[in-house]
Amino acid sequence: MKISELNQIICCIFFAAVFMFLNSSEALAESRSYKRSVEKYNIPDISLVNQNGKKVRLRSLLYGETPVVVDFIYGTCTTICPVLSAGFVNLQRNIDTKGGSVRLVSITIDPENDTPKVMKEYLKRFRAKPGWDFLTGSRADIDTVMKAFNAYIPDKMQHYPLNIIRNPKDNSWVRLFGIMSSKEFMEEFQAVAGKHKK
Repeated sequence: MKISELNQIICCIFFAAVFMFLNSSEALAESRSYKRSVEKYNIPDISLVNQNGKKVRLRSLLYGETPVVVDFIYGTCTTICPVLSAGFVNLQRNIDTKGGSVRLVSITIDPENDTPKVMKEYLKRFRAKPGWDFLTGSRADIDTVMKAFNAYIPDKMQHYPLNIIRNPKDNSWVRLFGIMSSKEFMEEFQAVAGKHKK
């Protein structure tokens, strides 16, 4: 068996374990362990590069009629990032079944190593559907974006769990700091997005 195949199997097992934990009755029964606040952010009008190697204007991607969820991850992360991405997978799946829409945006905190190829492979491992973009750019641009979201992470090893949901009605952002169950994440999204339809 090739090392790459073994890594994929290990990743799938880990992803399945995380998914089961997030959906377990014990996890749902616990009191909320995350912090919620409503914020206003001034998003810089810069270009970043997505997993297909295409330049995208960040403001254009984040603002529009569709609710947006942003997180900060990196392609080789084996701790918090798979948990955040499992939440994205579950949200995307649930939104599809309910006939709604959402734009998911993951922004790397490791632009020196997260090339479009790395990011595309990451999304492939999580079976991401269209509507989920993974963005990279220069270190200066990534730092600017992190600071704009009050999410500056100077060292990827000090990474923390954060999801930020944009309300398309008033352009406010709901900041969710901490690990959430899939049910809590879905409830928070629905509270912001309501019954937004495609």
